[in-house]
Amino acid sequence: MKRFKSARKLFGALDAEHAGTVLSAAADVSVVIDAAGIVRDVAFGNDDLAREVSAGEDWLGRPWAQCVTAESRPKIEGLLEDARSGTENPRWRQVNHPAPTGPTIPVLYSAALAGPQGRIVAFGRDLRAVSALQQKLVDAQQTLEREYTRLRHAETRYRLLFQTANEAVLMVDLATLKIVEANPACDGLLGGGRGITGRPFTQAFHASSGDALQLLAATARSTGRPEEVAALMEDGSTPLTLSCLPFRQDGAMLLLVRIVGGAGSALSPADPGRALLLRLVENAQDAMVVTDAAGAILVVNRAFVELAQVPTADQAIGQPLDRWLGRPGVDMNVLLANLRQHGSLRQFSTTVRGDYGVSADVEISAVSMEDRQGVVHGFTIRNVLQRVVPDPRGLRELPRSVSELTELVGRVSLKELVRESTDVIERLCIEAALELTSDNRASAAEMLGLSRQSLYVKLRRYGLGDLTQEEPA
Repeated sequence: MKRFKSARKLFGALDAEHAGTVLSAAADVSVVIDAAGIVRDVAFGNDDLAREVSAGEDWLGRPWAQCVTAESRPKIEGLLEDARSGTENPRWRQVNHPAPTGPTIPVLYSAALAGPQGRIVAFGRDLRAVSALQQKLVDAQQTLEREYTRLRHAETRYRLLFQTANEAVLMVDLATLKIVEANPACDGLLGGGRGITGRPFTQAFHASSGDALQLLAATARSTGRPEEVAALMEDGSTPLTLSCLPFRQDGAMLLLVRIVGGAGSALSPADPGRALLLRLVENAQDAMVVTDAAGAILVVNRAFVELAQVPTADQAIGQPLDRWLGRPGVDMNVLLANLRQHGSLRQFSTTVRGDYGVSADVEISAVSMEDRQGVVHGFTIRNVLQRVVPDPRGLRELPRSVSELTELVGRVSLKELVRESTDVIERLCIEAALELTSDNRASAAEMLGLSRQSLYVKLRRYGLGDLTQEEPA
């Protein structure tokens, strides 16, 4: 501790009142203790601290050691001992004061002898802000440790799966087209037991497959869609099918390649046909979508990308299918309810809205199935624009049957549906009356309870019969 050089000259005229003000302002809390260790007075420079410890009123007349928690009492004794001995550099010690509510209050104290009567003045700094920061640091460190442990476990599981899988799997850096990782099954299939990591991707296969693999890499970089390509082993003896999935990691574009076919592969005889079927689905004209049980998209084909007007299939993955359906919150709930109850659904009429505002009338057929990840739903969305009945709101022609009328639910308002329903029933009744009376309009009007003039008005309205022919008297 370094003392003032001119203390007597500078503070010689300082009276007791001013000295008390200086002491209370010098620290968050100042405590005056007599020679017996009894608290004689307390001053707070921090109002929040004063409220937390009941303004120190409970301290007066009590031993200072009883104003702190049990584990802090030896530190109080050490502070008082240092002050009485006149230690040149007294230690700062952290003690904890009990609070009426909440956790204890940490305060950092130093004590000094004040006057010949053995009085001691202790100066304290409120450490609650520091303690809060320390707690946040500890919490952050614990969070990092948990995340690190989780990632380490995930990497261990990935390594175990990658190394023990029977299928040949490798990863390719799309920037350099070099193999960055390959599992033992891939080393055995393509390298004859020798490692192929670090080799150019195209050189691991027959020279005739080079162009197809180069095109595959370029397509993966530009579209980000999963692809399949046929290739030959390096000796040209065995045809292979490469299922490729591009993904990003640490800013780099990588290609995960699963190789099926060839000796030692887990491919069954039926799988070539399944691979062909998958390619047909990808290139089908009808949009096809696979969602999870809640309706979030897992896989889409190219036709859906065009129908929904999204730039790439990746931008649709994870989005709710309901985002593009014509009646948000209605159509998807109906589809999911039917799939949960019946397991399949056919020719559900609705509309699909593209991201650029273009709408199309569609029919949706769907099926529910079990997957390793749980229940998934498959949807086939067919554009039926060429077969849609013209909207009656824009034409004079009315729906000709109840089935046609029900197809309008959701496209027109309830008021219009009621009016159209009345017109359909009225027209059907007039047609039935004309058929029963062999087109005798006078008898038909009497049967319907209408005047002949009213019947003619309705015939003209619905375009029924030949209104130019002469009516019998």
